[in-house]
Amino acid sequence: MTTPVCTGASTAYAAPAGHLTYASFSSYVRARGPVLLRTARSLTANPSDAEDLLQTALTKTYVAWERIEDHRALDGYVRRALVNTRTSQWRKRKVDEYACEEVPEKEAAPAPDPAEQQSLHDAMWRAVLRLPDRQRAMVVLRYYEDLSEAQTAEILGVSVGTVKSAVSRALGKLREDPELSLVR
Repeated sequence: MTTPVCTGASTAYAAPAGHLTYASFSSYVRARGPVLLRTARSLTANPSDAEDLLQTALTKTYVAWERIEDHRALDGYVRRALVNTRTSQWRKRKVDEYACEEVPEKEAAPAPDPAEQQSLHDAMWRAVLRLPDRQRAMVVLRYYEDLSEAQTAEILGVSVGTVKSAVSRALGKLREDPELSLVR
């Protein structure tokens, strides 16, 4: 059976220790609502958000009303519910999206000049042609045909170590080529 939220015109009565205790949830909300709303407003910038925050905290308090033994600590319970609820809200905050007329696009990097690319390609190929036949064959198979060292070794009938050392020497010669040094 569900307990109704408003149980009539119950009012606060004085407890023997001099503290107020409340006969019902509705009497507590009527008596302490304005004070709790001020607390909620101190936690949010928007008055409407403060009212929503207080409503959520009071809902949590209502659900736990029967379990709260010491009604003298109700303000502390509700304040803790306010802070916890507000903390959960900002942790879960969503990113606001705004519609705009044009989609902002990243500026594309300027495309390289095709003439410069062709010039570099031609200079590289002339440098490769100046390599000794064996080194040229290994460089072409490794980098122009994109074969692995093992595949290159198998095609040329040499060991993988021979391919590694020959390609290393060929790359060293290409680095030192005077025509390519102008391109760098």
